[in-house]
Amino acid sequence: MEDSQELLEAQDLYDPEAGQEPPRPEKKPNFFRRCWNGWKKWSRKKKIWSAIALILVVVIVVRLLFGGGQRADSGTSYLTATVERGNITSSLSDSGTLEPADAYTVTSLVSGEVLAADFEEGDVVEKDTLLYSIDSSDSTNSIERTQLNLDQAQRNYDRTLETQEDLNVKSTEAGTVTELLVEIGDEVTAGQELAQILDRDNMELEVPFLKDEAASISVGQRATVTLDSTFEELSGTVTKVSGADVVLTGNRIVRYVTVEVANPGALTETTAATASVGDYACVAGANFSYKESVTITAPAAGDVVDIYVHEGSEVGRNQVLMYIQSDDVQDQVDNAYNSLRDAEIALETQENNYNITSPIQGTVVEKSFKAGDNVSSGSTLCTVYDLSYLTMTVYVDELDISSVAVGQSVTITADAVADRVYQGVVTTVSIKGTTSGGVTTYPVTIRIDETDGLLPGMNVDYEITTAQANSVLRIPAAAVDRGNRVLVVDENADGSDGAPEGYRYQTVTTGITDGDWIEITDGLTEGDTIAYIPSSNDSYGFMGMMMGGGMGGGGEIVVAPAAPMGG
Repeated sequence: MEDSQELLEAQDLYDPEAGQEPPRPEKKPNFFRRCWNGWKKWSRKKKIWSAIALILVVVIVVRLLFGGGQRADSGTSYLTATVERGNITSSLSDSGTLEPADAYTVTSLVSGEVLAADFEEGDVVEKDTLLYSIDSSDSTNSIERTQLNLDQAQRNYDRTLETQEDLNVKSTEAGTVTELLVEIGDEVTAGQELAQILDRDNMELEVPFLKDEAASISVGQRATVTLDSTFEELSGTVTKVSGADVVLTGNRIVRYVTVEVANPGALTETTAATASVGDYACVAGANFSYKESVTITAPAAGDVVDIYVHEGSEVGRNQVLMYIQSDDVQDQVDNAYNSLRDAEIALETQENNYNITSPIQGTVVEKSFKAGDNVSSGSTLCTVYDLSYLTMTVYVDELDISSVAVGQSVTITADAVADRVYQGVVTTVSIKGTTSGGVTTYPVTIRIDETDGLLPGMNVDYEITTAQANSVLRIPAAAVDRGNRVLVVDENADGSDGAPEGYRYQTVTTGITDGDWIEITDGLTEGDTIAYIPSSNDSYGFMGMMMGGGMGGGGEIVVAPAAPMGG
């Protein structure tokens, strides 16, 4: 009753026309909310006796705190309030511990003396900044072996690339494609004949010279070739002198000399001619032959996917004729590349093991070794924090997790930073819960970008805004009775519905609540006057107080004939 009296006195001091909110009594301790949550959890697990014991404890505590009920033989005292418009914000609150955005412990993978460590605790370092140099003299041989492995892997890779390049089948000589032996789509094996290339630009004439004269002729001498049909003379070069004696008719002993002649374009294998070298002339003429006919073969097994020439095409030396696709060769290239990368990484890793850099951009919060110290493999060298923002992981009860979502705003306060409110946001809501003692909680991550004054490890209080309704009809949460009924002041009511005379029960539809206020979406209108008993004698009011609601709203205390509030 003392709280109610103070509330009535405070109402005389506020001015509604000036837009002031009605005075609200101070919230009851959070003890009641925790009791209520505990009661719900135990009930859901059907631990009836434990729940009954908990309720009895709460009832005793409430009676001790509030001095029991308000009923008297002469009647019951009600606190009245007016249905008004206002804002309601529903939230979850608890405490948690701040953590850095990222943390990395730098560990040595080798042993040795620290040659350099040019940084101090508190320094801000960039990613890949050199932190420690460790003496690598003991590992010189190992690094050299790794370098040799890398060189060998590079050579193997280069060779496989050459093999892959060979899949572009090229002509080994300039000439004419006289025959294509495959078609697009054919599957070929390594060494299989693919095409015939005839060198039409150079002709050869093999004619006999008397033995003694042939012995005086040498390779490289100039020769004169005379065409039988036109007596045209062409310049040639001796390319071969046979050492074998051949007997012709008339017992003439001869040796054959080969002369190469550039084809002016009209020479064929049916063209006949004679040749002379210096003062010596051949004893018989002969037909020209093409200098060379080349067979092109497949460099590897595969499928012919492209042919770039046709029979009769004139091609030059090293001109691409066709392309063969080979899965085997591609596998060899891929394997060689992987081996090369493994060797590169092995060398980089060995070198990096002795030159240790920062894995992240951040602040050095701990430095364990300095230049001149000896470190062992596995030693923790330093710790780097990313303090660009802070995070905290909180654990939300299964009864409340459905109301938490990514993007919700969070208000954060810290005892270490007085009179400062920080803003955060929910970034993740995990669906993997942890069960302990029959209660499941779910981890929720909160991010805080403005962190001036906050440090990792600080304990802070948070409040997650789960729902908000502005300018809605609201009444004190304690005024809603079991069954969503509200006691409305009505001078014409006769008490036929079980309410005291001058009152009637009204069923309402509720919305969100912040523990003090509850939204009314249907059943009441703005300006209606309602009455309630904010004590343990009232069923909903008792529960509302345990949920942290206490006495809300404003009005006057009236006395009505005693009547059961439970309906």
